[in-house]
Amino acid sequence: MATGITIYGCEPDEADLFREMAPRCGVIPTFVEEPVSAENAALALGDRCISVGHKTRVTRSVLSALSRAGVRHVSTRSIGVDHIDVDFAASLGIEVGGIAYSPDSVADFTVMLVLVLLRDVRSVLRRADLHDYRLGARGRELRDLTVGVIGTGRIGVAVTDRLRGFGGCVVAHDSRPRNSADYLPLDELLRVSDVVTLHTPLNTGTHHLLDRHRIASMKPGAFVINTGRGPLIDTKALVEALESGHLGGAALDVLEGEEGIFYTDCRAREIDLETLVRLRGMPNVVITPHTAYYTDHALSDTVENTLVTCLDFGGTA
Repeated sequence: MATGITIYGCEPDEADLFREMAPRCGVIPTFVEEPVSAENAALALGDRCISVGHKTRVTRSVLSALSRAGVRHVSTRSIGVDHIDVDFAASLGIEVGGIAYSPDSVADFTVMLVLVLLRDVRSVLRRADLHDYRLGARGRELRDLTVGVIGTGRIGVAVTDRLRGFGGCVVAHDSRPRNSADYLPLDELLRVSDVVTLHTPLNTGTHHLLDRHRIASMKPGAFVINTGRGPLIDTKALVEALESGHLGGAALDVLEGEEGIFYTDCRAREIDLETLVRLRGMPNVVITPHTAYYTDHALSDTVENTLVTCLDFGGTA
């Protein structure tokens, strides 16, 4: 007997992959174009498993509506589940699970962002677009620097493996060391690192992991990379450290308050997120719209593993 799944708010390329893979997996997909909400939760009636994206918060009211519709498993098309009230879901008897996808997508993008900062690529490209081909600021080489990797799950390990190829010093911090990296306490890592890159999950213990005090303790001129989750950093404190010159630059693929801005065309509207406006005005800051994960391989993994998760739940329900 085929298993049904209601899929909320997926992009056309995701939907195409679901349509291609679902029949092979014995899954019948039902698509809802809009993100899941209390108003459209009833559309999942008859399916115990649903799939949601990482762009929309799944609040208590949404979960209550899903529970009334008979949903017992929420699978998010992301590794992190910080956008879902997991504890409240559990109280309703709803399981919540993330999925794994190729860590190489985010790892490649992270290393690219490091190099973009170290070689001032943003300024180079802007000058070249204006036919100004003079040399700008001198770049720095990774082999001469210490890079601190915070979080050594699958993505953090993939980043570490890539960085070692450049010949520099790579140190790491994780609450549960799990590989052969040179692990340091967090405060020591921040003190010695020329580049700090964040790959830890977002939860109550890691919210504002880089707070005002820790940012102030970082090596003068250090660079910050964040391809994890925006609230890992106290953004106001980061902005102030960049404006004062304490930090040398930042590359942010995620940002506090990105909801409603990232993934939308904002060319004809005023951005009301002050920190984003201030960051965009700095020549030593690179902002990308939560796109590090977005590769053909990772998207295929996401769809396939969503279907597998649904089947696993259906088999044990």
